[in-house]
Amino acid sequence: MGRSVYVAAAVALVLTSCSVLCLGAERFGARECEELGFTGLALCSDCNALAEFVKEQELVEDCRKCCTEDSDDSISKLTFSGAIIEVCMRKLVFYPEIVGFLEEDKDDFPYVEARYVYGSPPKLIMLDDKGDQKETIRIDNWKREHIRQFLKEKVKPVKSDS
Repeated sequence: MGRSVYVAAAVALVLTSCSVLCLGAERFGARECEELGFTGLALCSDCNALAEFVKEQELVEDCRKCCTEDSDDSISKLTFSGAIIEVCMRKLVFYPEIVGFLEEDKDDFPYVEARYVYGSPPKLIMLDDKGDQKETIRIDNWKREHIRQFLKEKVKPVKSDS
């Protein structure tokens, strides 16, 4: 009987270790995700889309540590009604792709607002149909065409009746 207790303990240890290793790295808390530019509302399928646009593996891994698993009836086609590109005016010189988007492409997206906030890293603030902030995504390393494609896929403005 003593041996079966040891076997059960060993099996429990292996299963616990496997669950941690098999599930991948740890999950970040809400504060850590917010500091990284993720609100934790991103779906994990969005992280897969992010991986296609941004080749920085560490950023994609951080996204996966902050995402919410997609459900079968999924909102993996989750869309927003508007967006704000927030960036520090003084730091724009370091982000030519974002400058290019703001100067040449932004007019193609009337539901996107540019907001200049001192010290803010470049980010997209995604809005719901009431104009409330729903998700924040850092776009430091995004290329101009990736910003365009992301906005085309994820922002579907609400049609007004007026």
